[in-house]
Amino acid sequence: MQTYKMFIDGRWEDAASGETFETKNPFNGKVWAAIPKGGKEDAERAIEAAYRAFTSGSWPTLTASARGHLLRRLGDLIAENAEHLARTEVTDNGKLINEMLFQLKYIPQWYYYFGGLADKIEGAVIPIDKPETFNFTRNEPLGVCVGITPWNSPLLLLAYKLAPALAAGNTFVAKPSEFTSASTLEFAKLVEQAGFPAGVFNVVTGFGADVGGTLTTHKHVAKIAFTGSEATGRKIGELAARNFKKVTLELGGKSPNIVFDDAEIDNAVNGVISGIFAATGQTCIAGSRLLVQRSIHDQFLEKIVNLAKTARMGDPLLTNTQVGPVTTPPQLEKILGYIDIAKNEGAECVLGGGRPSNPELSNGWFVEPTIFSGVRNDMRIAQEEVFGPVLSVIPFDTDEEAVHIANDTNYGLAAGFWTQDMRRILKVSAAIQAGTVWVNTYRVISYMSPLGGYKHSGIGRENGMASIQQYMQTKSVMISTAEDVANPFIMR
Repeated sequence: MQTYKMFIDGRWEDAASGETFETKNPFNGKVWAAIPKGGKEDAERAIEAAYRAFTSGSWPTLTASARGHLLRRLGDLIAENAEHLARTEVTDNGKLINEMLFQLKYIPQWYYYFGGLADKIEGAVIPIDKPETFNFTRNEPLGVCVGITPWNSPLLLLAYKLAPALAAGNTFVAKPSEFTSASTLEFAKLVEQAGFPAGVFNVVTGFGADVGGTLTTHKHVAKIAFTGSEATGRKIGELAARNFKKVTLELGGKSPNIVFDDAEIDNAVNGVISGIFAATGQTCIAGSRLLVQRSIHDQFLEKIVNLAKTARMGDPLLTNTQVGPVTTPPQLEKILGYIDIAKNEGAECVLGGGRPSNPELSNGWFVEPTIFSGVRNDMRIAQEEVFGPVLSVIPFDTDEEAVHIANDTNYGLAAGFWTQDMRRILKVSAAIQAGTVWVNTYRVISYMSPLGGYKHSGIGRENGMASIQQYMQTKSVMISTAEDVANPFIMR
C-alpha cells in the first residue's frame, strides 16, 4: 500500500497528529493508499510557510520572467509524468484512463500559458486631470491563496487556480478532496523538482471540518479559490466575507443541452452522450437536462437510448471502457436516491435506473447509464444537481420555450445547443443565462477561455486573461512634481 506525506514549506511531513486515513479504488473498493489526516495545526503551518515565502526570501525578489520560467519548467515535468499522474488519478477517482490521459497531457498548457503571461502584467500611466502630478498604476499579487479542489478532476482544477496565482506572484496552499488526495501529492513532487522556493506551494490533506475552517479564516489568507458543491461554496463565501477575503467559486450546474429540429442528428446524439455519460456525469458542466424539439423528440430519444445501451462499463484503467464507477460511496447513494425520486415524481425510466447486474462490477461503485423521459422542468430530477450518469429528457416546441426552460433553474454554469441556423445561434446564445455556451459541440475547455457561472453556479472566472486579474490588486501611485505645496485645507 502506498503511504503519503504532506508537503509543507518544502518538506515532506506527517500530520501533526500522526494520523492517516485510507483512500479506496472506486473500481474494486480496495484500499490502495494511506493519506495524512491533517488538522488545524497542519493548516496553520502551511499558511505560515506560504506567508513567509510571500513576504521574505527569494520568491518576492524573483523577476516576473523568472517566475514564468519556473512555471514553464513545471509544465515540462507534468508532460513527462503525464501517464503516471493519470494512472494515479484513475486509481483514486475511477474516471476513464483515456480521459485522464487527455487531461494530463493538456494540463501543461496552463503552466505554459500563464508562465508566458507572468512578465506581461503591466500597469498604466494615467493622463490625470491634476496639474503637476504623475499618476501610474501597478498590479500586485494578493498574498497567500488557498485552492480547494474536488474529487472529479483534481489536477486539472488545481491548474485553473495555481497557474494564474503563481504567475501573478502569490504563494499557495492546496487542499485536495479527502477522496482524491494522492495525485496532488504526486504533483507536489514535480513542484519541488522544478525548483520553486520552499513555501511557495504547500499541500495539506485531510477533512473539511478539520482543515477547511482554518484555511478559509486565517488572517494571512488573502484569497480562496474553490470548486465544488453549492452548499460548501456558500459556507466558504460566508466565512471569507467576515474578513473581506477574495473568492473565486465554481459551483454546481444543471446544464441544458438543447437539440433543435434542424440539428445534425448524429452529431447531436454523440454530443449528448458525451455530455452526460463520458465522465459518468461527474462534472459540474454535465449536460444533465436534454431539451429536444417535439417534432424530433421520439426519434432522438430512441437514438440516444440505443447508443447508451452499448456503453461498456468496467475497469477505468482499460482503454476500451466507456463508463467507469462513481468516485465515492456517498455519491453512489446520492445518485441512486435521485433515481428513486425521479421515479416517484412520475418520470419514465427508459434506460438503466440502478446498479449493473454484471457480477464483475459488484465490488465497484457503479451506476448504470440512466435516461428519464417525460420529465417536467419543475421536477427535482431537473432542478437539483445529481452529479452522476443520469439524463432527464424534456420536450419543447419553440425557441422561446427552449430558452425559458434552459434558464428556469438556479444554476447557470454551462449550456449547449445544436442547430444549423445562424440567426438562431446568435439569438439563443445571447439569451441563455450561462457562463459558457457551446454550439454544435459540448464539454470543450481551453486554458485561454474563461470559465465560470451565472446565478448559483459561482463567482468569478477561471482560465484566460480574466483569471489572472483575479489574483492581483491594483495600486495607484501619484507623484507631485510641483515646487510648492498647495493649501493643505483644500482637496486637490
